[in-house]
Amino acid sequence: MTILQRISCALLAAGLLAAPVLAETSYVRAGRLVDTESGKVLADRLIRIEDGRVAAVTPYAPPPEGAKMLDWSGFTVLPGLIDMHTHLSDWGQTNNVAEPLLHSAEDIAFVAAKNARDTLNAGFTSVRDVGTFRAFGDVSLRNAIDAGSIEGPRMAVAGAYLTVPGGGGEVTGMAPDVEIPAIMRMGVASGPDEMKTKARMLFQRGADFLKLIATGAVLAAGTEPGAPEMTEAEVRAAVDEAARYGSYATAHAHGAEGIKIALNGGVRSIEHASLIDEEAIQLAKKKGAWLVMDIYNGDFIKEMGKAENWPAEIMRKNDETTDAQRIGFRKAVSAGVRIAYGTDAGVFPHGLNAQQFKYMVRYGMTPMQAIQSATTSAAALMGKSAEVGVIAPGRYADLVAVAADPLADISALERVDHVMKGGKLIR
Repeated sequence: MTILQRISCALLAAGLLAAPVLAETSYVRAGRLVDTESGKVLADRLIRIEDGRVAAVTPYAPPPEGAKMLDWSGFTVLPGLIDMHTHLSDWGQTNNVAEPLLHSAEDIAFVAAKNARDTLNAGFTSVRDVGTFRAFGDVSLRNAIDAGSIEGPRMAVAGAYLTVPGGGGEVTGMAPDVEIPAIMRMGVASGPDEMKTKARMLFQRGADFLKLIATGAVLAAGTEPGAPEMTEAEVRAAVDEAARYGSYATAHAHGAEGIKIALNGGVRSIEHASLIDEEAIQLAKKKGAWLVMDIYNGDFIKEMGKAENWPAEIMRKNDETTDAQRIGFRKAVSAGVRIAYGTDAGVFPHGLNAQQFKYMVRYGMTPMQAIQSATTSAAALMGKSAEVGVIAPGRYADLVAVAADPLADISALERVDHVMKGGKLIR
């Protein structure tokens, strides 16, 4: 033993030097592992996990005697799934346009905690939450999850909608003399200067990125999905401010003209893209932008809206956009535009996020492409490729396991058997 080693041992014995912290190590045996980077399925793999991250992925060999191991040899194992368009911190869609006004911040907080847990249990270990009517509830939810106070997915949040007065990000449909609370209008701005100021405020209060409402919305009374609501200068002002914070903006945009305005203004991604045309598809491809198209949502709105007697205006707009969006999705897939998985969960119940996979396959993607849209592609869009989206060394040990083969039947992802987040078994 060297002199230095003898001194260290003496100090340890005297309690004057902290003992080295040993990494917590565990193992998962995967019968089939979906390598989302290569697009291949690897048979019988051993995943070594240290302190919540993947340390190694190797052909299976028995781990050291006494090691902690989960035997998932009868399952297909994938990275934790990622939904790029959720609304965890809202009540959910109903037939009442005044619904956002009927619940306190405390009500929403408890609902949000349940939504987060349901989402995680469904195998979605990361989400991008793209706006809430009551500003900054999503920031608090993200922080509570990060602190370990509640269980939920890793979250990137927008804080509030950046929207023009009376636009698709407002609580609309009220009588003219009904005053909407200020907390629900935090992101309302008109003109480039106001847009810049509000964007800065959102980042200062904890937003991770910006969500712009560039066109009217299906679910916002008095707005039309095909109508642009922001100028290119307003979009650019927000995008430039986001860049100052090392971040980016995404844009809700249904109509083709609004999509082009948003893309030319520099947004990283387009949400919905329901009425996209060929020119906008090519522009998105040229700029390397992402499309996040919620092509399951229309069927849910049609069914639930009829059952619950949702307003005729909403039902009309849903009919005008649903089939058009799916046609556009197929064209975008064929053109090679980058597409990330996003569902608009919150319009339909949280935890049903995987319902969209079969629609993406039905409208042009292979099962592997659909899986990649919710793993590697989503991670790239968020700027989190070094952390999530693939089972590989250095990434978080976020894993899901399904008994059936999702490459043979993509709906298998609707029936997740096991979920792990950061090395912790959730279910």
